[in-house]
Amino acid sequence: MSISHYIKDIGRGRDGARALERAQAADLMGQILDGHVTDLELGAFCIAMRIKGETDQEMAGFLDATHARLQHISAASPVVVLPSYNGARKLPVLTPLLAYLLAREGLAVVMHGTATESTRITSQEVLTAMGVTALSQARAVAAGEVVFAPTEVLNPNLKRLLDVRRVVGLRNSAHSLVKLMNPTNTADALLVSSYTHPEYAISMAATFELTNARALLLRGTEGEVVADARRTPQMASFVRGTRTVLVQAQAGSLIQLPELPTDIDAATTASYTQAVLKGELPVPGPLAAQVQAVLKALSL
Repeated sequence: MSISHYIKDIGRGRDGARALERAQAADLMGQILDGHVTDLELGAFCIAMRIKGETDQEMAGFLDATHARLQHISAASPVVVLPSYNGARKLPVLTPLLAYLLAREGLAVVMHGTATESTRITSQEVLTAMGVTALSQARAVAAGEVVFAPTEVLNPNLKRLLDVRRVVGLRNSAHSLVKLMNPTNTADALLVSSYTHPEYAISMAATFELTNARALLLRGTEGEVVADARRTPQMASFVRGTRTVLVQAQAGSLIQLPELPTDIDAATTASYTQAVLKGELPVPGPLAAQVQAVLKALSL
């Protein structure tokens, strides 16, 4: 088997490239995740898609192949999925705090991710500093529990695809894919997803609508799915192809900034997270609003 005929279609440059149909995209990604492609083919695929850009049909096909090959985490409803792949660059990564605030509401929370850049502080590092051990194999998650599944546990070849970034220095389709996938066996799990640039808000929404996903979409913090603790972003839910704005973006000047740690290292962020969970520090308003948006989205 080979993906060379697909590369020939998608690799003709921005103006000459042809988009793949959903079934073709599923076959292509399936071969990658099954480990049937060479490193050369993998690099060519990543660069070609980077130049062309993904369509909603292609992303849906990539998701079809991925969901069929994941080691799924079993969970009873309601369950929330939090992808965490970007980490902290300038602000502390508060995705673990969001996860535990949601678990406190009685929700099962599944985080998944891996480090995609060596210079950022990851959620996994913060969780480790909190004494939380990442899963070494897929297992059931209970209501009120937070688990973190490294990408390589879900599918090693998906991790391999993400790691291409370390070699070529550019993101690829997998970096969008992991923010759209549901690694649980619960079809109606709520996926919390985020975008960094406005054009991704449009493409991600189109994919959610096409795949009838249940999701909450917002502009996150430095690529993470947690709301910026300084200003509440717009948050929209997607349920059976219908988009509903649940939270409007905060307007106007900020009167007061939240008490955030000035250092973003894992130990400092873990200490801040635990202080908030113990009630020693207030929950940042945007995170409180995000928790309520998740609960509202689950009820739709």
